[in-house]
Amino acid sequence: MGALTARGLVALFLGFGVIPVVVSAGEYETEIAAWRTKRAEALQAEGGWLSVAGLFWLKEGPNRFGTAAENEIVLPPVSTPASAGVFEFHDGRTTVSLAAGMKGQLGKNPVSAPTEMKPDTDGGELLTLGDLTIQVIKRADRFGIRLRDRNSTYRKSFSGLEWYPVSDEWKITARFIAYSPARPLRISSVIGTSETMTSPGYATFSVGGKEVRLDGVLEAPDSTSLFFIFRDSTSGKETYGAGRFLYADLPRQGIVVLDFNKAYNPPCAFTPYATCPVPPQQNWLAVAIPAGEKSYRGLAH
Repeated sequence: MGALTARGLVALFLGFGVIPVVVSAGEYETEIAAWRTKRAEALQAEGGWLSVAGLFWLKEGPNRFGTAAENEIVLPPVSTPASAGVFEFHDGRTTVSLAAGMKGQLGKNPVSAPTEMKPDTDGGELLTLGDLTIQVIKRADRFGIRLRDRNSTYRKSFSGLEWYPVSDEWKITARFIAYSPARPLRISSVIGTSETMTSPGYATFSVGGKEVRLDGVLEAPDSTSLFFIFRDSTSGKETYGAGRFLYADLPRQGIVVLDFNKAYNPPCAFTPYATCPVPPQQNWLAVAIPAGEKSYRGLAH
C-alpha cells in the first residue's frame, strides 16, 4: 500500500470501519496557520529556545560564575556582579552558593544557603537571577549549566520562520509496521552523546512512487505520540541540515498520519547551546519532503 493524502482518507477509514472527520481545505489551512503561529510564539517566549544564551559543562569541584572572564561560567555583561557565586559539582550532584548580597530563587524559594540543584532529567527547578534563569542538565554521563537570558541576542533578533505552502498532499496516511517486541533505538546527539529510546515500529509510505520508511520512537513509556527525527534531500539546502522533527498520534489499526506540514526545526537551528538528537541512519530519506519549516536564516553559528 502506498501513501494516501487527505483525499484518500475516507476510503481507507471506511475499510477499517471507522468514520473519519472530514475537514475542508480552508479549515485545514487555518488549523496549520494557527499551529505555526504558536510554534513561533513558543520560540520567542521568555523561556523559549531563543532565550538560551549559554551551555557550560561542569567540572568536578567548584565552578565559579559571574560576569568576570576568569569565571568558569561567564554570564552576560551587566546581568550580575563579576563574582556571583559558585556551583559545587561532586559525584553527579550540584550545589549552588550565591555571593554575599546576591539574590536568587530556586523555583519559588529564595536561595540563602548552599542548595542542591537537581538536573532536568530529575525534575530540577530553575535558578532565577534577575533576567537570567539557570538549569542543571544531564546528557548521558555529562552534567552542564544551561543559561537562559530574556535579553538574549537570539531572542531580540528573531526574524520569523519560513514555511513551505500548506498542502494536504503532505498530510500522509502511512502504514505502521509494529516491531514485536518493540526495539531499542540508539539516538545520537550533536554533542556526541547518545541515548537509547524505544521504537514500537516504523511508518512506510511512498513519495513519487518510491517506498520509504521512518522509525518512530517514544520519548517516555507513557507517551501519547510518536516522535520522528528525519533528514531528506532538502536538508542542508532548503531545510535545516541536521534534519527536522515531527510528532504524530499513536498508530490506530495499522495506520499513522504523518502531517509534514508540521515538520519543524530542532532547537539547534536557533541556538548553538542546544543538545539536539540527530536522525538515525535509517531515517535519512533519499527523497524530498518539501513541506513544513524551512531553514532559519536569522542565526549564524
